[in-house]
Amino acid sequence: MKTFIKLLFCGAIIILALNKSAYSKEKIKIGLIVPLSGENSAIGEKIIKSVRMAVNKIDDEKIEILPRDTKSNPINALKVSKELYQEGVRIILGPVFNESNKYLDDLKDVIFISFTNKLIDNPKNVISAGVNAVSQIQTIKEFNNKSNLSKSIFLVPRSEFKQEIEIAVKKTKIEHKEIFYYDREPTKLTKQIEDLTRYQIRKNNLRDEIKRIESLSFKDKDKKIQNLKKRDTLGNIDFDSVVIADFDENLKSVATSLLYTDVSSKRIKYITLNQWFDNSLLKETSLHPIYFPSINKNNYEIFLNDFKNNYGQDGDQLSFLSYDLIGLVYFLILENDFKISKNIFYKKNKFKGKIGIFEINKNVITHQLNFYSVEDNQFKKIF
Repeated sequence: MKTFIKLLFCGAIIILALNKSAYSKEKIKIGLIVPLSGENSAIGEKIIKSVRMAVNKIDDEKIEILPRDTKSNPINALKVSKELYQEGVRIILGPVFNESNKYLDDLKDVIFISFTNKLIDNPKNVISAGVNAVSQIQTIKEFNNKSNLSKSIFLVPRSEFKQEIEIAVKKTKIEHKEIFYYDREPTKLTKQIEDLTRYQIRKNNLRDEIKRIESLSFKDKDKKIQNLKKRDTLGNIDFDSVVIADFDENLKSVATSLLYTDVSSKRIKYITLNQWFDNSLLKETSLHPIYFPSINKNNYEIFLNDFKNNYGQDGDQLSFLSYDLIGLVYFLILENDFKISKNIFYKKNKFKGKIGIFEINKNVITHQLNFYSVEDNQFKKIF
């Protein structure tokens, strides 16, 4: 009888060992839906190369990446996702463009980690992984608190991005004076910034003060008048910083309009959103310093160098993000005993990537970012 029990026990151990061995060899299938044909094919190809770099770095043969072509089309994005679902895939990286997300709620059992940074109007099974407005404004809030800034004005273009900023301001509870909306059309923009900064009133104040001084008689009258004539305006402004929610030439146009109205970056803080270390900003010395939240610059440069060495071409922001997302997904699956479920992005967690720290909570990804200034012909890390 004892011998029979021992045999049963040994048999159970062997079965468990065999099951564990078989389970450990089971592939972790991760879908990847990106544009591989059409005008955006170069974007998809770089993402695939970056994903390959990440998989090689992890060095776990269980990971299997299954790429598919969305053709930058929401219908095709759903079609290839259904094909991946039939192959047993339950987690998919992509799509790249927000527009391609709109039909993906047809696959409710699949988690999509989209490359977009937009948080609004995504299906419930699509998680935005880009550096979103909430992450950026939360970092700006930290800078404002450190710098004792409490009267920021958010300068927001009338564009599709407007609502993202409004929601981020509300969620982060950043202390601010107001949100001011502007048109990107140059003549309208100039007039709107003049109104915001009370430019004509301050200009009239200066003219009136010069006239007043001229009517008086005192020792240093001429010197006082000459000093006043060197100024453009006279009078205080009732805000201590501006957060310009724009990019590229539009950002420069807004900052230049502020400078024109005698509200320079020496008087108030010019703050903007993540500029991905746009080198053209280094040349705009009259606007310096400009402050912005961003990903880790050193890590970004190392990645770009590695990408160049591996593939002989320049990496970019999306390829950098995709490198981290492979590590993030692998980390969360590992934490969940190699089981893919809807809950792996729901419970609170953190992952340290190259971009910075990913914070995961209730199917939302935010980023802990660094903060930089543009001045003295360089990007300087503040924190």
